[in-house]
Formats: sequence, C-alpha cells, structure tokens
Amino acid sequence: MQALVNAGGKGTRMGKCGVEKPMHLVGDKHTVERVIDALSGSSHIDRVLVSVSDNTLETEQYLKSIGVETIRTSGESFMDDIHDAFRNMEGDYILTCPSDLPLLTTEVVDTFIEYFVPGTMQSAIAVVDEETVRRVGITPSYTRESGGRNWVLSGLCIMNREGTLRGDYLEEYLFETNWPELAVNMNTPKELDLARSYFRE
Repeated sequence: MQALVNAGGKGTRMGKCGVEKPMHLVGDKHTVERVIDALSGSSHIDRVLVSVSDNTLETEQYLKSIGVETIRTSGESFMDDIHDAFRNMEGDYILTCPSDLPLLTTEVVDTFIEYFVPGTMQSAIAVVDEETVRRVGITPSYTRESGGRNWVLSGLCIMNREGTLRGDYLEEYLFETNWPELAVNMNTPKELDLARSYFRE
C-alpha cells in the first residue's frame, strides 16, 4: 500500500509564529518527519509521498534534502490536494495521514491497516473516543456519534483511490480507539506544547 502525508495546508490555527506547521520541532524531530518515520516503518507500506504547496515551501525543501518524495499540490483544500496526489499514485487503496500527528507510531499504523478489509471496505478512518481526547488536554472542535458515544477524527484514513478520483460515495468504517497516539492532532500552539510535553517526559 502507498501512503500520502498531507503537509500543504495553511496551518492558520497555529497562528503567525514564523514556522510552517509541519516543521515544528517535537522532541528532536520535525513533526512531519515523525509521521514519515511511523509510516515508513510499516511492512505494509511500500511508498510514502508527501503533498506540499506554496504554503509549505520550507517543508518541501527540507524533505527533499533528506530524500523524502514530495508532490506539489494547490494547498487550497484537503480534497483538492488528495486528488492531485492520488493521480500520481498507484494501487487500489491509499493510506492518508496529516503531517501533524507527532505521537503516531508504526504499531498504530500496522494495526489500522490490518483492520482494513479491501473490497469489503471502501474507506476507513481511525477515531479516538472523546473522553480520551479531553483527558490528554484537548477540546475537540468536532465529534461524530457512533454506538452511543462521541468520536474524534484523527485524520488517519484509508481510501479507495479510483473511487475518490471519480467522486464516488465511499462508505466510511470507523476504527474506534482510545489511543493517545491519535488524540494529539497538532493544530494550535496549545496542542504543540502538549505534544512536546510527551517527549520531555
């Protein structure tokens, strides 16, 4: 399976701090690099591509300098970037991941991929129960109800590539977890500080 890391967004919620969101250091590595490491370590993934844009030129330059494959997309919207990248990728299904999940591990990636059943499922997204997200110190901006509980989208997805490009409706399966590794989605300065605290500890 091929994997796409989305790193071309504007990162407006992080504020004007002079650093592109994927390039923030968490521990001794840039957050986008931590995501790439988690994906590259999976035996199920044979290619990792990172989408960048005019919003993240510093990220693009850095990734190229360390040998990471990138593709330039518009950076206007999530789906525009997905379509631009999927046209340059191969396979029936693509794993997609935002560049701001610095606690992501290869074990989490492997477990999610092994949950997915190609053919039976057309898309899946990993979610975290709302209580876990609040317990780690984050107030979710959006939740989805399932089975009488509220779930927070992590951004880690598997999507049917050709169906996505055609604009088909893809039934979405929820991979339900209580994993802090998927709970810290680094969109604000507070969440950046929280991610860094895990590595200080």
